[in-house]
This record gives sequence, structure tokens and C-alpha cells, in this order.
Amino acid sequence: MTTAAFPLTWLYVPGDRPHVVAKALGSGTDVVVIDLEDAVAPDRKDYARAATAELLAHPQPVPVHVRINALDTPWAGADLQALQALPGLAGVRLPKVTSPEDVRRLAARTAALPLYALLESALGIEHAYAIAVAHPALRGISLGESDLRADLGVRDDIGLDWCRSRIVVAARAAGLAPPPQSVHPDTRDLNGLAASCAHGRALGFLGRAAIHPRQLPIIERAYLPTEAEVEQAETVIKAATAQQGAQALPDGSFIDAAVVATARRTLSLLNRH
Repeated sequence: MTTAAFPLTWLYVPGDRPHVVAKALGSGTDVVVIDLEDAVAPDRKDYARAATAELLAHPQPVPVHVRINALDTPWAGADLQALQALPGLAGVRLPKVTSPEDVRRLAARTAALPLYALLESALGIEHAYAIAVAHPALRGISLGESDLRADLGVRDDIGLDWCRSRIVVAARAAGLAPPPQSVHPDTRDLNGLAASCAHGRALGFLGRAAIHPRQLPIIERAYLPTEAEVEQAETVIKAATAQQGAQALPDGSFIDAAVVATARRTLSLLNRH
């Protein structure tokens, strides 16, 4: 199995469509997320669960996560039972998390599996940091913007920016990886996706969830450093190696420990696999 130290693309696929899951595994995404929740109708839940368990009984070529149904639904218990000790399962994503207790309840049922919490309501956002530090098995938090938008009654995209910044800050404060952006729902609006990714990157996100393979190269291109950014980072590292402490570069820019840390992160994205 290959892994990405800094995954940039997380491709969601419905669990009741095994042929789509198979295509996703060869799509080039960093992580495949098999969805047992919103993408699967109630009368297809059992089939989706069984098909997913059959697939993940064997190791997969890329990390595969499963988004289970929320803990307060009739399907969550069966989802967790079916996912026990599967060699191909790399992580479990829990939707509609509103409290640290949700994470702890999940951790009690999943042994040492990496867990990811999706915050999709005002209450979840209010508890973001407490959720982020709820359990050592939790590896990441992110937003479910469709449900959050409905909960808040937000129409304009800018209305979610405070919540986005909140989730980025909570993840950082908890020592977790920067969160990926939520999905861009219009799979044909690639220009809009690129603009949205640029905005998300400016807010501190790293990578993005996708719902169609055509979105993957747009997301990756948006989050990988540009040639200019790489050149600047290399200049910073070279200067920091030659002379310790704060200093000014020939172009007048000032560097210190924080600037050097940012440069190292920029260069690390080039060799993330």
C-alpha cells in the first residue's frame, strides 16, 4: 500500500456502487473514501456495507477510509461491526460529530484505527477544539459544509468563512494535520473549484475532498507549491543553513524561524509520497 504523508485529494465514492469504487482506486487520488452515509439510500445500506466489507477484506493499493453512518442512526452499529479487523481499511470517518463524547464512543468500537471527525452543525463548530483533542486515535477534523450551510441558514459562501477558520485553528491547536476542504458540489465547474481551492489554501486548509475524478488534478494543482514558491523556499532554507538567526535576504525580505518552518513545509509537499 502506498501512503501520502500529506494527502491532498480525498475522493468520495458511494459504497453501493462497487464498480465506481474500483475506478476510484485507480484514479490517482491520495485517499479513497467509501461512503455508507449520505450517498447511499436507506434500502441500499445493507448491500453497501457488505460490498465494502468484502472489498476491504484485502489490502488495497491506496489508503481507503469509510464514512460510516452517524452514531445516532439505526445503521451505525452494523457499520462498525462489519468493519472490524479489515486489512484494507485505513481509517474511519464519523459524520455529524457534535461533541467529544461522539469521538470517544467511536474509538471504543474501533480499536486502534485512525479516526476522522466531520463537523456539520453549529454545535459541532462550537466544540471544535474539544472534539479535536477528544482521543489519541483522532487524526483529523473537517467540515461537512452542505449540512452546516443548512443548519446556519447561510446562502453566500462567505458566510462559512468563520467556521472554516475555526476548524483550521482547532486542528492546529490540537496538533492535528491541517484539515482538507469540504467538497465542491458542482463537478463541472472546474474554474469555480480552482478559485475555491485558492481561497481555502489562503485560509489554511490543505487539500480537498472530491466527488468526481475530474476534480482531482484541479485540487492537486491548487495545493502544490508553485515554481515561484519553491524557489523562494529554497532561497530561505539556503540562507538559514548558512547563517543562524533572523536575517534579511538580498531582496529585502526578512526571515526568521517561522519563515523557515513555512519554507520547509512548502518543500515537503514536493516529496509527499
